[in-house]
This record gives sequence, structure tokens and C-alpha cells, in this order.
Amino acid sequence: MPNGNDPRKHTIAVLVENKFGVLSRVAGLFSARGYNIESMSVGETLDPSVSRMTLVVRGDEFVIEQVTKQLHKLIDVIKVTDLTDESHVERELVLIRVNAEPSNRAEVLRTADIFRARVVDVTAVSFVLEATGDEGKLEALIELLRPMIQELVRTGKVVIARGPKARVRRVEPPRKPRVADDPKVVGFAD
Repeated sequence: MPNGNDPRKHTIAVLVENKFGVLSRVAGLFSARGYNIESMSVGETLDPSVSRMTLVVRGDEFVIEQVTKQLHKLIDVIKVTDLTDESHVERELVLIRVNAEPSNRAEVLRTADIFRARVVDVTAVSFVLEATGDEGKLEALIELLRPMIQELVRTGKVVIARGPKARVRRVEPPRKPRVADDPKVVGFAD
């Protein structure tokens, strides 16, 4: 079991205001302190004014505590959570272009089937495979296909806590304004 002094990967979820420059400030915070972000995924939440950043950072407990404190100081940060020791579901996505000449096709398709990867593009000489899963699964797929890989693109990790982490809220669809709701309109004709 690792102790607090051993550097290990930490998955940090950061809720931020969805504004210009926030991503740059968060990344700058890490680079200014000499910490490397191993992966980062960012996207809007149910509330379009809020984005969620999922960062993977390697460090000991002291480093992660310092990073968390510094993130809290940024004005556009709403909430910071270290999900490393919490029960969660995590996934990554990889797109892999592989050599699919006739001599390789059967092997590529068998390997893709084993890892539940989908063929999303086909040419006379290549396949593009799409696979999702945890880091270990994707690493194993890449290792098996390595001799045939022409190009590889990989997302960062996305993570969600298991179970009822927060209260469930119902999202109301946006209501279209009506002319009668405008206080500047005194009357209108049909």
C-alpha cells in the first residue's frame, strides 16, 4: 500500500466557470510550479456556464495538497476534488490508424474484437479503430497493435464518482421568451 510520500497518479476534478482564459490559468498554475499534467479533459456540464476539468497529475500527498490549495485560490474555480481514493468510473478514448493490408486484416479485426474496439473508418490500406476503457485496457490494445500502428490519438481520462454523490437535480429545458413577457411591450396586435 503506498504511503503519502510516494509519488503516484492523482485524478483531480475541477469545476470552473466556463469563461475565456480559465483553462490557461489552470495550466499556468501547474507549469509555474514545475508540475506536469499527464492528461487533461475539459467539457461543459449540464450548466453551460460551468465546465469540468479532469486532470491527471503525478505527485506525493504534499504536492497534491499544494496544487489543490492553489487551484482553490483561482477566482474562476468553483470546486476541486481529488478522486484518487474515491470509488469512481473512469474511461479514456483512443483512435488508432493501423496498417490493414490483406496480410494484417484478420489479425487486426480479431484483436479489435477481443478489446471491443470498433472499426470506424476503412481504406484500402488502413483501418481506424475506436476503443474506450480504462488505461490498462487501452495500453494492452496498443501494445498488441504496436507493429501495425500508423497513428494514434488518445483523450485524457474522464471520471465520474459512483453512486449518489450529489443531489439529483432536474434540468429544465430553456423557456422561449414570449412577446407578452417583455415588459417593454405594452400591447401587440395579432
